[in-house]
Amino acid sequence: MPNTHYDVVIIGGGHNGLVAATYLAKAGKSVIILEANSEVGGATTSVRAFPQFDARLSRYAYLISLLPDQIVSDLDLKFECISRKVSSYTPYERDGKDLGLYVARQWDQETEDSFNELDPTGAEWAAWQDFYNEIAVFAKKIAPTMLKPLHTRSELKAMIDMPDVWNYLMERPIGEIIQQRFKDDIVKGIVLTDALIGTLSSAFEMQANICFLYHLIGNGSGEWKVPRGGMGALVKELERVATAAGVIIKVNSRVRAVTTTTSQASVVIEDGAKITSDYVLSNAAPQTLAMLRGTTPPPSLEGSQMKINILLKSLPALKSGIDPRLAFAGTFHANESFSTFEAVLTDARAGKLVEKLPIEMYCHTLTDPSILSPELQAAGYQTLTLFGLHTPASLFDADNEAAKAGALKAALTSLNEYLVEPIENLIAAIEVKSPLDIEGDVGLPRGNIFHKDLSFPFREDDQKPGWGVETDDPRIFICGAGAIRGGGVSGIPGHNAAMAVLEASA
Repeated sequence: MPNTHYDVVIIGGGHNGLVAATYLAKAGKSVIILEANSEVGGATTSVRAFPQFDARLSRYAYLISLLPDQIVSDLDLKFECISRKVSSYTPYERDGKDLGLYVARQWDQETEDSFNELDPTGAEWAAWQDFYNEIAVFAKKIAPTMLKPLHTRSELKAMIDMPDVWNYLMERPIGEIIQQRFKDDIVKGIVLTDALIGTLSSAFEMQANICFLYHLIGNGSGEWKVPRGGMGALVKELERVATAAGVIIKVNSRVRAVTTTTSQASVVIEDGAKITSDYVLSNAAPQTLAMLRGTTPPPSLEGSQMKINILLKSLPALKSGIDPRLAFAGTFHANESFSTFEAVLTDARAGKLVEKLPIEMYCHTLTDPSILSPELQAAGYQTLTLFGLHTPASLFDADNEAAKAGALKAALTSLNEYLVEPIENLIAAIEVKSPLDIEGDVGLPRGNIFHKDLSFPFREDDQKPGWGVETDDPRIFICGAGAIRGGGVSGIPGHNAAMAVLEASA
């Protein structure tokens, strides 16, 4: 590749890099994306994980909530997300009976009856509705701010004008309000789980609050939808609109160094080629960007989730008797009570893997069977995507393969507690990805799916105005999950980095 100059170089072809590139190209900028791997997408790809089976799984990222409708409209994305009828199902045992808490996405009689079976007083379902109705109003108010320059803490608080909700979401540990509003340990755990995905955090640490907030505010509704055709369908569509807008995409182009002067930036690729530009956008993690610049990397929590992808010959039957097509259509929680989470966290931080892991999972193919071949569909095959919580990278450092085997056993033991027969009897194929594997595959430091510690979606009152994508260098911006308001499949930091560049170059 000859030395070339572009208006903008983007390091990394994940979904945020593609979003940023398209906005910039549509605004008349010349843009090149440099992707280290052989295809774009990063953690948002779909893969044929099991060569012997024609099934394309969303290997890492698998649901969509935070992608704003505005980005879909702005970029004219021909892409569909499918609503799920079921929000969650949580099996439990009480007084010798196998039961389960069923929660529909939209409150219905079946959901109320399920709550009343768990708590005949009606207090828990009333508390649930009150709590999530408050969150829904809050979400509608804060969601539109995600694609604007950062408000200050005071500005955002005044704009939302819900002081009690602001206090328990932004100022107090989320565990306090959960314990205050709910009485049942299982219900508390279901609420808490949205605060813990990807975070090695206690309910009483503020990282849990930030994670909870992002899980509940997407598009003002917080609804988590299934991407039709798998997450790779979104990547293909983003790649289409980017190239149509004139973006140059170079795969197998790992960046080795980034330098800047007062007049331009220079990016050196692994093969020695150098590209200059007015601005650099990094879709890589902040730690990776620091390495490329030769600066001190920022501190960050390590990744704390294990990902298991399974192809099943058929769905398992549950001891509670519920139709598995309902139980696994939403998020299936196992051993995720509030007290269990706190106990497992203590063990994880001490370097101990528990015998029964808190897990959650869902079945993509119940909502969108198109990721399977017609032959597999006809034979009754289904996928199962499983997250093991509080499994930090440090648990896998000494012996990754041995630790993965132990963690898999702990995850399946947790699930089997609620099944009529062991899940192993139904597994056609399986893959296990530890935080170390995730780092190796898609470059997330220590497997942290958020790239770094999460940040609240505002700036402090004494901080400079900006989009939350700025670095200490005016020619370098962050367009990935490491930005403020980054994380998840959202495109938000991609949009915001593009807007910051357009402002800076105006």
